[in-house]
Amino acid sequence: MGKRRKALRIGLIGDRDSRVTAHWAIPLALQQSLLPHSGTLRVDWLDTPRLAQGLDLEPYSGFWCIPGSPYRSTEGALRAITFARENEVPFLGTCGGFQHALLERARNVLGWSDAAHAEMDPQATRPVVHALPCSLVEVSETIRLTPGSHLAALYGLPEIREGYRCSYGVNPEFQDELFGGSLRACAHGEDGSIRALEATDHPFFVATLFQPERKALAGIAVPVAEALLCAAFRHASNRVSIPEPIQAGSPA
Repeated sequence: MGKRRKALRIGLIGDRDSRVTAHWAIPLALQQSLLPHSGTLRVDWLDTPRLAQGLDLEPYSGFWCIPGSPYRSTEGALRAITFARENEVPFLGTCGGFQHALLERARNVLGWSDAAHAEMDPQATRPVVHALPCSLVEVSETIRLTPGSHLAALYGLPEIREGYRCSYGVNPEFQDELFGGSLRACAHGEDGSIRALEATDHPFFVATLFQPERKALAGIAVPVAEALLCAAFRHASNRVSIPEPIQAGSPA
């Protein structure tokens, strides 16, 4: 008999909606990225109310926080992001996933209990995610990647061109405190605004305000999806338990 192929489970954090183009593109981007690997892939949609109710996240070797916010449960989405961050499970966020990765850091790393997303709380006193001065709905732009960043290494280019479908991003009023230490900005738009982030103390924690996954619909490779799968396969391999050696004098 042939060697059994490894089965990989990726959880999609968010609420599935067939009207959202990215929700068609993301499973396709992951399947396309699977081709070089000797394994099988299972993609599960993890709706945010179930996440808020305590859905078991242990079976997953990677997470993708997907576009389509506001989510039905912000707390559910944040719970899954916290799990990925604290347990070093590979994480990718795009669009709303970027925004909520930022919100999760503000609340759970910096301890800002009043940190908010202005789309859900327009009157917030600390809107770390705010309405952009110019909407990026169905807009493309040239994005400058930070030299030496993980994201720049994935693309192998100093600049890329990607598209958006969002109206919210990093509030510059708080970005100096949000970014620093283990979190760094790794891409900037044409106006200098932050368009992507990555954690330097995590095996793979990347989030982009742009939506690279949509290129999969045209058969174009998506480097961040490929990187997520590579990181997830490594994580799955590292999770295989190795029995501890029996010490002399210990019962067998």
